Amino acid sequence: MQPNKKLVTISDNLKQINQLLAELVLQPRINAIKWSAITKQTPNIRIGYPGQHLASLIAGMEGERTGARGNDLIDGSEVKSCSRIDALDKCLDCESPVARLEEVCSSCGSKNILRSNDSKWLFGIRNEADLNTLLHGVKRILLILGDYPNFDDRDFGTLRFQAFEIWPESKRNFRFGEIMSNYHYKIYLAHKKKNPAKNPAPKNFWPYSYQFYMCNPIPTFACIIQNANTAPKIKVLHYIKPDEDRSALPSIIMPTEILKDVEIALIFKKAKPEEIKRMIKPAFKGDFAKIKKFSITEKREILTGIDETLRSYLPLRDTDRISIATKLYARRTH
Repeated sequence: MQPNKKLVTISDNLKQINQLLAELVLQPRINAIKWSAITKQTPNIRIGYPGQHLASLIAGMEGERTGARGNDLIDGSEVKSCSRIDALDKCLDCESPVARLEEVCSSCGSKNILRSNDSKWLFGIRNEADLNTLLHGVKRILLILGDYPNFDDRDFGTLRFQAFEIWPESKRNFRFGEIMSNYHYKIYLAHKKKNPAKNPAPKNFWPYSYQFYMCNPIPTFACIIQNANTAPKIKVLHYIKPDEDRSALPSIIMPTEILKDVEIALIFKKAKPEEIKRMIKPAFKGDFAKIKKFSITEKREILTGIDETLRSYLPLRDTDRISIATKLYARRTH
């Protein structure tokens, strides 16, 4: 998990990251918001190529100038970008589309709006060569994510951009290989056998999902943008230098709400007391024997989160289900 220092050739990274976000993402988005008020078109600025530029600055490495046909970074890294910003929402009363920054449905005036927050990273694995390349040919995977940190509060004026790393051949990230292999052999090939004429959906890799946390992704960058719709102000919260060894860096902490009761019970059954104590709120660290007698709800509440060590006691959940389109696309009619 040590980046190749010889290939880290981009310097002054934080300054350039701020400049890139301002020029390539935030200002174009403000312009799009202005024009979308007139045209009623979505202001969504796709994050694909801006995400690759951002990944280069975070990793300090150039791309290979090959577009979609080669490695995304010069060291063989793969960049995957996902944006939940300016997604198209839906009116629950008349089912019309609603722009993210619209407070009421323009068709019926309803405030009963379903806000979308379900974008994900996609991994296409159509044969063993694709799988082998992903797990053994790719040096690391950089996951770029744009979202709203205060989504549940319906705060769409504050944005967040984050970067996570997964090193497919690292023992710390071995679950990623297990998940991708499982998709290819148990889902993709099984579906192709049943219906050779149709291709299954790519592997959906959801941010903040159980599978995501089980892969032990390493956070390398995070920033929030306040007043993003009018006068953006960037604040960097977390940054790992491009040449720093990732081996000893902590992976992201899993929230306890994600776990089922049986998984909480499994941790308290299998993990060592000192491993659990590290993740218990300070007020409860004294009498561990007493804690063992707590109810599952109480045990969940006293944990600050589930770190990489505690996650090692958890199994993967069922990943053998496939996402298949259930109906054909139909243009909405008025």
